[in-house]
Amino acid sequence: MKGIMDGIRVVELASWTYVPVAGAVLAEWGADVIKIEHPESGDPQRGLAAMGLIPTGPGGVAHMMELPNRGKRSVGLDIRSQEGHDLLLKMCEHADVFLTNWRPQARTKYRVDVEDVRAVNPDIIYVRGSGQGQRGPEAERGGYDGCTFWGRGGPADIISNPDDYPIMQPGPAFGDVIGGLTIAGGISAALFHRQRTGEALVVDNSLMATAMWAAGASVLAAGLFGLTKMPKSDRTNAPNPIVNTYRSSDGRFLSLIMLQSDRYWAELVTRMGRPELVSDPRFVDAAARAEHRQECVATLDAIFGARTFAEWRELLMEVEGVWAPVETAAELLEDEQALANGYIREIDAASGTRFRIVASPLQFNETPPDLTRAPEHGEHTDEVLMELLGLDMDQIMELKISGAIL
Repeated sequence: MKGIMDGIRVVELASWTYVPVAGAVLAEWGADVIKIEHPESGDPQRGLAAMGLIPTGPGGVAHMMELPNRGKRSVGLDIRSQEGHDLLLKMCEHADVFLTNWRPQARTKYRVDVEDVRAVNPDIIYVRGSGQGQRGPEAERGGYDGCTFWGRGGPADIISNPDDYPIMQPGPAFGDVIGGLTIAGGISAALFHRQRTGEALVVDNSLMATAMWAAGASVLAAGLFGLTKMPKSDRTNAPNPIVNTYRSSDGRFLSLIMLQSDRYWAELVTRMGRPELVSDPRFVDAAARAEHRQECVATLDAIFGARTFAEWRELLMEVEGVWAPVETAAELLEDEQALANGYIREIDAASGTRFRIVASPLQFNETPPDLTRAPEHGEHTDEVLMELLGLDMDQIMELKISGAIL
C-alpha cells in the first residue's frame, strides 16, 4: 500500500537528530523528504562518524546518521550564496512543509524565516524545533536532548538519587526521537487543518516542552503538593509488593505492575509454586500485604531468586497480571513479540550491508513500513534539481562550478 503521506513533500533544513527524526518519520509514512546539506560539510553528524568520534558498524554503517535520516533524499546546497538561496526557495514553492531547527537569528540572517518562505509559498506549513522554545530570554540558545530534554526538562532530577550526581539519560537520542515523533504528529495535524480550512500553520516544538510533557505527572504533583523533590521509592517498602521489580537467580530482573493486587495475588503465588501464601494472614489481602510489606517483598525476593530469568519468563507467561522482563537493547532485536509486530525492520546500506533498525511506533492498516537507508551526502542533488526544478545538466554544472551545489 502507499504511505499515508504519499504526495507530501518536505524540505528539511535541519541537522543532528531531534528535528531530522521528524523528517525520517514522515519519510516512513510515504512523504518525499528532501534534506538540505551544505555542499562541503554536510550534516555535522556525518563528520563525527568520519572522524571516528562515533563508531561505524560493518560496511561503514553510521548508525547516528541512519536513525534520523532513513528514507530521505539529500541535496548539497549552499544557501549562504544567492544562487543556493534562490534554489532553496524554488524547492519550497513545490513543498508542503518546511522543517528546520535553525535558531531565530540564523533564520533571519539567511532569509529562511516564516515570511521569507511564505513569500514564495503562502500555503506551506512552517515547522520549527528548538531547545527552549521560540519566545523568552533563551530563545536563541541551542539544545541537545542529553541536557535540555533530560536535565532542564525534569527527568534527570526526578529519577536520580538527591545525594549523588544525576543519572544520565538512557542512551543517545532518547529525547530526540520522542521530540521528533511529536513534531511529525504536529505536522500531520497541520496538514489536516490545511486540508479542512485552507490555513497553513506555523508548528513549534522544543526539547524542553517535550520533556516537561513526559514529566507532566510529576510537575503536576509538585504544584499540587508543594514538592521541591519527588519522593524516592524504596523497593523493600513497597505498599503493593506486586508493583515492584525482582531479581532472578542469574541476576536478571522482572518488573511487575499488578495494580489490582487482590485480583492477581492468588494466581501469581500459586503459579510461582507457593499456594500457601494465598491464605497466609500476613498476605491475605491488599491491606494485610501493605501492613506487612517488608516481609512480603522479602518473601517474593526469595522466590524470584530461586529461578533463572528464562525459567520465570516461561512460568509467568500465562499469568493474568501485567509483568515484563527487563530486556537489553540486543535482546529487543530478537524479541519474538517485536518481530511478530514488525517493530524491527531491515535496511540495506549503500555498501550492501544489511542492518536492523527500529521503525517508528505507529502502524497503519496493520502494515509495518518498508524502510530505506539514509542518503549519502548530496546523493540526490542532480536528481532533485532536474525533477523538481526542471534544470538541465548544463545549468547544474554551472552551479557546481560556482560552489552553490555539490
